[in-house]
Amino acid sequence: MASTAVNPYLAGNFAPINTEISTDTLEVIGEIPPELSGMFVRNGPNPRWSPIGQYHWFDGDGMLHGVQIKDGKATYHNRYVRTRGWNIEHEAGKAVWSGILEPPQMDNPHGMFKNRANTALVWHNQQLLALWEGGAPHHISVTDLATIGEHTYNNKLVSAFTAHPKVDPVTGEMMFFGYAITPPYLQYGVVSAQGELLRTIPIEIPTAVMMHDFAITENYTIFMDLPLTFSMERMQRGEPMMMFEKDRPSRFGIMPRHGDNSNIRWFECPPCYVFHTLNAYESGEEVILIACRRNSTNVLVSQDTYCDNKGDTPLLHRWRFNLSTGVVTEEKLDDVPGEFPRVNENLLGRKTQYGYVGKMADSQHPLFCGVIKYDFEIGKSQTHEFGKNRYGGETVFAPHPRSTTEDEGWLVTFVYDENSQTSELVVINAQDVTSEPVAQIMIPQRVPYGFHGIWIS
Repeated sequence: MASTAVNPYLAGNFAPINTEISTDTLEVIGEIPPELSGMFVRNGPNPRWSPIGQYHWFDGDGMLHGVQIKDGKATYHNRYVRTRGWNIEHEAGKAVWSGILEPPQMDNPHGMFKNRANTALVWHNQQLLALWEGGAPHHISVTDLATIGEHTYNNKLVSAFTAHPKVDPVTGEMMFFGYAITPPYLQYGVVSAQGELLRTIPIEIPTAVMMHDFAITENYTIFMDLPLTFSMERMQRGEPMMMFEKDRPSRFGIMPRHGDNSNIRWFECPPCYVFHTLNAYESGEEVILIACRRNSTNVLVSQDTYCDNKGDTPLLHRWRFNLSTGVVTEEKLDDVPGEFPRVNENLLGRKTQYGYVGKMADSQHPLFCGVIKYDFEIGKSQTHEFGKNRYGGETVFAPHPRSTTEDEGWLVTFVYDENSQTSELVVINAQDVTSEPVAQIMIPQRVPYGFHGIWIS
């Protein structure tokens, strides 16, 4: 008998919404700080059509939700990212691509994969880009969030483009990478501050891996060759194409920013998986990385028989890679599960005193019940709780325009209240995170749980 179970990612506040709206005047509880001026935009999956076969949360079409703030007032827009795939399915009036839990569609006349543009955003060279790690970025118009089109750097983009590029706040350069299931498995690129793709180079790794994020310091780029591997041979045996290989070590590669494969140094660590890095920096002979580490992951596997569920808990860790001795140490910083780590982006790649991590709720699904502010100097943390049956997403730091200290600014994120079934943008004083939000900006429609956001001042 067919299963009648509802997919949890098509129900509750994971379920998609089907209306695009613009609202000029939003109700505010509390007071928006007059110095807070800019736009918060968040990306996430929002399937336009009923899925073909099994649906995974990562499969939905990208939808942007934006709140523009000026002079203590706020407006809201939400828009689909109108990718080539979105347009083809819109014409067809139905889904044309299946998702990542289904076998690849070798016979799809439009191509095996759809660029979903649903994961994250970056602001670089005065351009907003919507990102998906399997394809090219999409250029988005600020402030109406209309899709301008694919952004291929004058056709110089020859690889996929990570959902997590890094912009150096001092030089303005943007570093990115792309991974693939056929060689070269990893390519690395640098874009100038003026938006010119300067070069793309292959980095040698032994096999195809899912590399979701990476990190930069002032002088180095850090790649993570972790044991979440792709294998066509496995797929032909009827096993998952993607699988966590628990007996394969993790490797971290550190390379001068403008170096190449000949001067990368690899450091081996126990098997683990990292979806997101918080930051990295240099200290003497050491390169230090802070990220959310899990022992294993089954996030992309439909049969949980292939992975240890208990290991799939993200905890904040710090690695120290000694470039002169080759020694690496790994240290757990907290026992509280957390993900979607962020810092003040004005200090990316430099040592920060503070970091902000979404506190995971006790749930089978990726829900965040608060945000944890870490003080790495004194080794302590404080937590802002969203409240009973209230769940948020990634919390982004919006700096005060005249800040004199690293944490002078606000933390902003969408929160969904399951009691009232309403969504709001909460604004938290980053220097007083345990207190109530300074402002709750009420959104006139539900904002489904999503992925990554950005603050554009």
